[in-house]
Amino acid sequence: MNQTADSNLCTYVRRDGSQCGEVCQQVSTLCYWHDAAIDKSGPEVKAKLEAWAKTDQPMDGFQLKEADLANINLVNRGSKSGYSFLDADLYRANLSHSHLFSLDLRGSSLMKANLSGSNMHCANLQGCNLLGVDITRCRLENIQWGQAVLQESKAEQAFADKNRPQANIFCQEAEEVYRNIRKSCEKQGVFETAGLFFHREMIMRRYQMPMSSFPRFVSKMVDLFCGYGEVPVRVVIFSLVLIFLCSLAHFSLGVSSGGELIGFDAARSWGDNFLVWANCFYYSVVTFTTLGYGDITPVGVSKIIAALEAFSGSFTMALFVVVFVKKMTR
Repeated sequence: MNQTADSNLCTYVRRDGSQCGEVCQQVSTLCYWHDAAIDKSGPEVKAKLEAWAKTDQPMDGFQLKEADLANINLVNRGSKSGYSFLDADLYRANLSHSHLFSLDLRGSSLMKANLSGSNMHCANLQGCNLLGVDITRCRLENIQWGQAVLQESKAEQAFADKNRPQANIFCQEAEEVYRNIRKSCEKQGVFETAGLFFHREMIMRRYQMPMSSFPRFVSKMVDLFCGYGEVPVRVVIFSLVLIFLCSLAHFSLGVSSGGELIGFDAARSWGDNFLVWANCFYYSVVTFTTLGYGDITPVGVSKIIAALEAFSGSFTMALFVVVFVKKMTR
């Protein structure tokens, strides 16, 4: 008798291994909520879902394709954590002006869903399909986005499988998702998040370029150099590395100080050589910043190093100002 009763239960199994437990439909092994074949576009679905949420049972895997859930209230007021809505299908669902505070939507599909005007504050959207989602005027503060959107993860897998055409498609979709989120964040003043998504957007655009192309090489250099204008600290790190390397070059090739040639000398002690290098480092800083005090001057091949360093320094400092001002005044 227990076996017969169990056979009438929904066969959907959640991430934690627990079974749904609801009675399945007569012609299906799934319950009303988990059966994708059941039309849920009617006006009664919203009230049913709100009633279910109040029971504090998880809504994992719910099939709500094209459901009209406008103005729905799914805020769990009895707990600091939101309702569990993992792996749900909300394709083209209408969630406009809904209350979705702290909702856990990990792994769900929000493809082409309407979230305009909704409160998604503190929601967890890791691993969600956000392609084509409408987040106009949607509150996006403190959302957990994850390391990468779903399409980028799929693109990485396609690259690993050496399926370049499929990887390019996923990169295009990921770029679209990042651009959509970035624009919405900019309009709402969530500039830190907007900057992160702009960076990812540009990376996805680079991945679509031919591997050995010059534009891809330039794009990669810009990313390494300043993170497409979003990571000013990279400019600082580049400057310090360049100054250090040039100081080693000057130390090896020699420079003139007060008419005397100074540089590495194996006959001197390590301490004396360190003091000479310190002078070369000072000269490298002066050259990089184009101050040019004149107390130390290059000789021989060091002149070429000094010229390149001075040119790089002028460009780098100007770029840092631009990147820093952009970051601070966004």
